[in-house]
Amino acid sequence: MREARNKKVRKNQQESTKKELTSKREPRSKQETRSKRETKVWKNSHANELPREGTPMTKNAKDVNKNTQQDLDRKDCDIKIVNKLSAVTILGNVFLAGFKMIAGIFGNSGAMVSDAVHSLSDVLTTLIAYVGVKLSKKNPDEKHPYGHERFECVASLSLSLLLAVTGIGIGYAGLMKILGGDVSKIEVPTFLPLIAAIISVAVKEGMYWYTMYYAKRLNSSAFKADAWHHRSDAFSSIGSFIGIGAAKLGFPIMDPIASIIICFFILKVAYDVGMDALNKMIDTSCSHDFECDVEDFIKKQEGVQGVDTLRTRQFGNKIYIDLEIAVDRNLSLLAAHDIAERVHAAVEEQYPDVKHIMVHVNPGK
Repeated sequence: MREARNKKVRKNQQESTKKELTSKREPRSKQETRSKRETKVWKNSHANELPREGTPMTKNAKDVNKNTQQDLDRKDCDIKIVNKLSAVTILGNVFLAGFKMIAGIFGNSGAMVSDAVHSLSDVLTTLIAYVGVKLSKKNPDEKHPYGHERFECVASLSLSLLLAVTGIGIGYAGLMKILGGDVSKIEVPTFLPLIAAIISVAVKEGMYWYTMYYAKRLNSSAFKADAWHHRSDAFSSIGSFIGIGAAKLGFPIMDPIASIIICFFILKVAYDVGMDALNKMIDTSCSHDFECDVEDFIKKQEGVQGVDTLRTRQFGNKIYIDLEIAVDRNLSLLAAHDIAERVHAAVEEQYPDVKHIMVHVNPGK
């Protein structure tokens, strides 16, 4: 009888424990109801920070769409400028090179023939710049999520090498004329190459300013290199003019000497163009003045207490920025994120060359 009573007590204890465990577990439907209720309470407490369904687009979203449309419009405009600039410079160089070649051959001027070759190389440099810029304007894809801007650097390096080869070739031809035999046997040029040199200086200097104007609008290192190629051609024509003029005055050796002087001008331009392209390919930081200007601009933005870190790097003709800002530590995550979004949109709108800025938020005071 006592044993039966003990069994009954143990059974009651087991049932009691089971009820307690069951009472602690909420049914799935009740859990979902409680989760929805808590979510609703949280949303109500943050109603001022969250966008409501059916409401107009927020300012940040409008800024993003506006910037995207501006980028597309700018890209279309850039492509039209590239096509126009390339067509004008190629046609101009073809006609000018042909005129100088005829003047050099029939006017007995080796310097003018070298100058014509230099002008002809301008056609190739413009084609390289055109291809490089067109490729750099391609939209990012799966294999190139950061874009194709460095194609311009490749084009600029190619132009630099081509300039160097052209300069060395012109200098070598002039040196061989001087070392090749009796200087008195060098033919004295006629007036035709002298006239061609004057026309060439005027045309090539005009092409330099024309190309440089649009190169700055495009912020294109490849077309800036092409513009300098035009100016080096103008220097080449000035050297030809001096050499031909001196030869007409009874110093025929000055014609090949002028070719050697032209060579050094071209090599200097080739070095400058090559170094600029190389710096942009190895993620060189922007100038100190630019970074200070950007930092001052960011500090003026609403909600920014300070700038903790700002790093820049050049990516082709574009700029990437890594930024860390300090904001009020008591702000909610959404409010702090909103400040970061405003800074992001403001910097990319203020500085069109900035392709992307990554903003990290740190707790401030």
